[in-house]
Amino acid sequence: MDFTKDSLTQRFEQHSKALASQAAQDELWRAVLAPKFTSMELNILYSYVIEVLICLHTRVLDKLPDLVRGLPTLTSILRRKVKNQRIGVVWESVLEECGLQEGDITALCTFFIAHGHRAEYYGAKVRQMYIRDITFLITNMVKNQALQDGLLKAVQIIEKGKAVRAPEEQKSLLKELLPSVRN
Repeated sequence: MDFTKDSLTQRFEQHSKALASQAAQDELWRAVLAPKFTSMELNILYSYVIEVLICLHTRVLDKLPDLVRGLPTLTSILRRKVKNQRIGVVWESVLEECGLQEGDITALCTFFIAHGHRAEYYGAKVRQMYIRDITFLITNMVKNQALQDGLLKAVQIIEKGKAVRAPEEQKSLLKELLPSVRN
C-alpha cells in the first residue's frame, strides 16, 4: 500500500512539474508574440539577439577547437551539451562569463524562432541611428520578465561585453559567498 502511494505521489509530482514547465513555456511564447513592434524595432531587437547567439556559439568553439566541425551551429551545442559533459561544462562557463543563464537563452532562442523569418539584421551604426535608448523600448514594450531580462542582457552583452546582474541577483550571490555569522 505504501509503495503504491509513493509511486502515485511521485508520478503526480512529475506531472505537476511538467505542467508547470509547459505553462512557463506557453507564457514565454505569448510574451514573444504579443508586443506589436514596428518593423524597425523588431529588426533592431533581432540584431541584438542574433549577435548574442553568434557570440555564444563562437566562444564555445574557441574553447573547444577540436570540436569545431561537430558543432556547426548553436543548436548543435544546445543539443549535445546534455550528453557530452565537456560541451556542457564549456557552455556553462561561457554563459557565466557573459552573465547569462539558461532562462535567458530560452527567451532569446524563442524570440529568434518567432521573429527570425521576417526580421533583418542591422549593424551597430544603423541600430544607434534609429533608436537611441533600446533599454527604454524593451522595458516599456515587453511585459514578460523572462523575455525582458533576456533582451536587456543581450543588449548589455553587445554594448558592454557582459550582462550586468540585477541587484537582487547580486544580493543573493553575496549572501551565498559570505559566510553566515553565528552567535
